[in-house]
Amino acid sequence: MDLFEYMRQENLEKESPLAARLRPETLDEVVGQKHIIGKDKLLYRAIAADKLSSVIFYGPPGTGKTTLAKVIAHTTSAEFTQLNATGAGKKDMEEVISKAKDAMGMYGKKTILFIDEIHRFNKGQQDYLLPFVEDGTVILIGATTENPYFEVNGALISRSVIFELKPLDKEDIKELLRRAVYDKKKGMGSYDAEIDDEALEFLSEAADGDARTALNAIELGIMTTRRAEDGKIHIDLDTACECIQKRAVKYDKSGDNHYDTISAFIKSMRGSDPDAAVYYLAKMLYAGESVTFIARRMMICASEDVGNADPRALTVAVSASLAAERVGMPEAQIILAQAAAYIATAPKSNAAVNAISEAMAAVRETGSLPVPPHLQDAHYGGSANLGRGIGYLYAHDYPNHYVEQQYLPYELTGKEFYRPSGNGYEVTIREHMQRIRREAKELK
Repeated sequence: MDLFEYMRQENLEKESPLAARLRPETLDEVVGQKHIIGKDKLLYRAIAADKLSSVIFYGPPGTGKTTLAKVIAHTTSAEFTQLNATGAGKKDMEEVISKAKDAMGMYGKKTILFIDEIHRFNKGQQDYLLPFVEDGTVILIGATTENPYFEVNGALISRSVIFELKPLDKEDIKELLRRAVYDKKKGMGSYDAEIDDEALEFLSEAADGDARTALNAIELGIMTTRRAEDGKIHIDLDTACECIQKRAVKYDKSGDNHYDTISAFIKSMRGSDPDAAVYYLAKMLYAGESVTFIARRMMICASEDVGNADPRALTVAVSASLAAERVGMPEAQIILAQAAAYIATAPKSNAAVNAISEAMAAVRETGSLPVPPHLQDAHYGGSANLGRGIGYLYAHDYPNHYVEQQYLPYELTGKEFYRPSGNGYEVTIREHMQRIRREAKELK
């Protein structure tokens, strides 16, 4: 590196965004992701011992994929090279591979190649790396916001360990914001700023697990807020809202408002009001509620309040849950809104709830009643001698694939648990059951 390049790097570091300046240089400075870089975890031990093999970091933006790569760059004795797949081509990779071969051949040094947004490489570009990852010419670190099992070649996947990074929790974001405001070396401590508890709480929620979003907001706040009479820059709730362009919504994930809102959401779907259901969904999403939590409650509602009046409602809810988890925000809000509107407008029945409630009560009251002998398993030796399976009528041998026989324990003869409602598809279910039972009696 010559003098001009050195000065360029120095100026770039000074002028880089706060999120880049605050990046840790050691593992112990990293905030969050303890499920993969806790001191007892494989990745922590591998980085600390400088024995890293090829890995792929997968997770949403702002969760620390590049940060971990930079920590590795500061701790490894290997050569470290970085490419961004959005702009790098085959020529760039050939140059990296050539230098890696020289480093290994001349100095016995390994080369770590970090490729940001590796999913942007096409199949041919990914295939080019394979033999060099295979023979150890380079140790690959890939970073991607997309599911690598869909976007990265299977051959590269099989040669790498996948580490999934999770959105940072609120306390992690708070710690980073405090560093940003008060750290004089890497942060903005020299600006003599202070952040109110309300603003800290709001920004940690509004960032939705994305550290970069939170740090960009606090940097903008400090740089654009006038000093107060005491000479300090005060970041209050209004300033925080303005910097992240988001209104503060009264919503405490662990308090009454949380439970009131999810209750209103469920009751709106149960009450067939799609407008209210979508409104409460929006309120929860805006406040940073967990998509997984919302989707879980929708699946329950689809079964509890719609049931067999529209069996597709549960399928829609389950599909929405999987799709929302795979796609992520903000697009997941469209998927959840579609499912909420479907559940809200579907015909309603709680017949399944009543059925299982009454059946559970019967089990509690009667204990373990014996299965009728003709329904017992007759597939093992000696079953016939014990009377197991004798007299069983195979339903498919009869008209409508139905035959009357005792299915419940004899002590519960005639007991009804499931009573289809008069709504939606349960009308068809009820009519079907009435018809096949009537025709079976007529054939006797």
